[in-house]
Amino acid sequence: MDPDVLSSSLSAETLHGSLTDPAIASMNLLNELVETYPLAISMAAGRPYEEFFDIRLIHEYLDAYCEHLRRDRGMDEAAVTRTLFQYGTTKGVITDLVARNLAEDEHIDVAPESVVVTVGCQEAMFLALRTLRADERDVLLAPAPTYVGLTGAALLTDTPVWPVRSTEHGIDPEDLVLQLKRADEQGKRVRACYVTPNFANPTGTSMDLPARHRLLEVAAENGILLLEDNAYGLFGTERLPTLKALDQSASVLYFGSFAKTGMPGARVGYVVADQPVAGGGLLADQLSKLKGMLTVNTSPIAQAVIAGKLLLNDFSLTRANARETAIYQRNLHLTLAALGRRLGGCPGVSWNTPTGGFFITVTVPFAVDDALLEHSARDHGVLFTPMHHFYGGKDGFHQLRLSISLLTPELIEEGVARLAALITARLP
Repeated sequence: MDPDVLSSSLSAETLHGSLTDPAIASMNLLNELVETYPLAISMAAGRPYEEFFDIRLIHEYLDAYCEHLRRDRGMDEAAVTRTLFQYGTTKGVITDLVARNLAEDEHIDVAPESVVVTVGCQEAMFLALRTLRADERDVLLAPAPTYVGLTGAALLTDTPVWPVRSTEHGIDPEDLVLQLKRADEQGKRVRACYVTPNFANPTGTSMDLPARHRLLEVAAENGILLLEDNAYGLFGTERLPTLKALDQSASVLYFGSFAKTGMPGARVGYVVADQPVAGGGLLADQLSKLKGMLTVNTSPIAQAVIAGKLLLNDFSLTRANARETAIYQRNLHLTLAALGRRLGGCPGVSWNTPTGGFFITVTVPFAVDDALLEHSARDHGVLFTPMHHFYGGKDGFHQLRLSISLLTPELIEEGVARLAALITARLP
């Protein structure tokens, strides 16, 4: 083929539309700025704390899992070796251990066959949306703002996302009712609503208990699924029950991840899909069909590492992450205090006060866009995330997200000082 003809056939206009969507590009922006300005303090990346990483733990976790296979499953050495080296089952080789962890930490009682272990939580989102998006009538509801990974999965599955109003207490169940009515009037079918009840990314907000019960009522009354994402639920002073633990009508599809609580490099997540499907089986069985054609299975070695951590901590990641939780709480309090000292009383400047998680939302009286972010990195040496990325570029232009998870007390003090210099220079 003529190279010019090939180049023409590979123009952006001939490729999937998601590739030019701002939500897709936003995932790479911060990485590029980190490389360009390596000395800038990053209050942007929502990565777990790194000081407790230890290469020896990988070997300890693998050894613990292998011993579990010998002792508890009665495997001989050939079977143990095969479990780690071969492909393994599509749903995963540690579904029973994941179920035990959910029972221990979240009081969620599910059968192992309802669990699908995925390549990070991102794959779980993709599988769920691809399964639920049957035709052009189907739409997904999600709070505005929302996690860009969910937006990206929706783009890749051609699933329209309709926004639901979000308040300082998280998604608004009453606005959800209005959006369901609006969708029905337009001939659309709402399959699900994505929600992060605990310390949401990007806002840091959490739902109170009455709002959780009301959300479950709305879902049950309208026959929609709630896609519950609980990546940050362990890291708070108060741990309210998950939607899945409260669910009495099989309305909740539960996304879990070991990226923040297990080991981010393992890239292990999961989805609990215990809803029965007409004709037999569980929704998890349908998700596993798609997974078999997408990633075949999740790396058994990566699963073994996570399993070993669970086994060595009596299946409780709450206990396993006690040191990390203390660090995140410290960092949250220090960051809020530094914001108060540096920016308290500044006209038009405010921020929320989450009680857990990784994120704080700051509101300012001027536009926060990607150009300002680059200016901040270049001239002030501090990185943040413009909130408009979590609104699909349609709102949030006066807000920014700060992440506290990777920082030391010294970096917090200096980072907030640099951020304050940027903000005060733009105030009238």
